Amino acid sequence: MELFETESEQKMSREDAAKRLHEIADVLARNNQIELEKNGRRITVAVPDEVELSVELEVGEDNELEIEISW
Repeated sequence: MELFETESEQKMSREDAAKRLHEIADVLARNNQIELEKNGRRITVAVPDEVELSVELEVGEDNELEIEISW
C-alpha cells in the first residue's frame, strides 16, 4: 500500500484547538474508522478497539503538548 501521510499546522485560539480535538475524539468514540483528505484524495483508516496513546509535554522556551494515537 502506498504511504499516505498528511500533516497540518495552523494558528488558532486555544478554544478552537480544543474544539478540533473534541471532534477527533468524537469520531473515534463513535466509529471504528477515521477519514482524512489530502489533495482531493480521501482515505478511510480502520481503527481497532485497542490503541496506544502517548502524551508528551515539553516545557521550556517553547512549550509543546504532543498527543499520538497508534495501532
